[in-house]
Amino acid sequence: MDFFDLFKKLEKSRIRYLVVGGIAVNLHGIERPTKDLDLVVYLQSANLLRFLGLMTRLGYRPKVPVKATDFADAKNRADWIKHKNMIVFSFYHSQDMMKVIDVFVKHPIPFGAAYKRRILIKAGKIKIPVMGISDLIKLKRKAGRLQDKSDIMALKTVLQARRRLS
Repeated sequence: MDFFDLFKKLEKSRIRYLVVGGIAVNLHGIERPTKDLDLVVYLQSANLLRFLGLMTRLGYRPKVPVKATDFADAKNRADWIKHKNMIVFSFYHSQDMMKVIDVFVKHPIPFGAAYKRRILIKAGKIKIPVMGISDLIKLKRKAGRLQDKSDIMALKTVLQARRRLS
């Protein structure tokens, strides 16, 4: 299964999430290689349980030795953040270790506000919720890696071009 199929299933399951990271940069029109999918999933219990159930049904497993449902427990996530310095919880596909999905263990930006500012990218019959450019830039500033700095420059160029056109 490719990420497009995953997006279809996420939409069908009515899961609230945002695409961030390299795939979001790609969806905003900037070509750059990336190998994993980064998501901010709304951490409300029912939404998160639907997401985790879908991941399990699709063959995704946690990279760390815990059950996927352990991620639904806010106390577990707080403990992982505090004691393991965890930023994302990673899933890999049981039949293809290269298919990795990283999910933020806490909302890096308040979810409700970021969700309202999302961009819906149409792909076929589905709409993929992508973090808006300004929020994505904030997120990448927090990460601060070399690739993030490059992404920020490219995202600013796209943002300026969109402003000129509107």
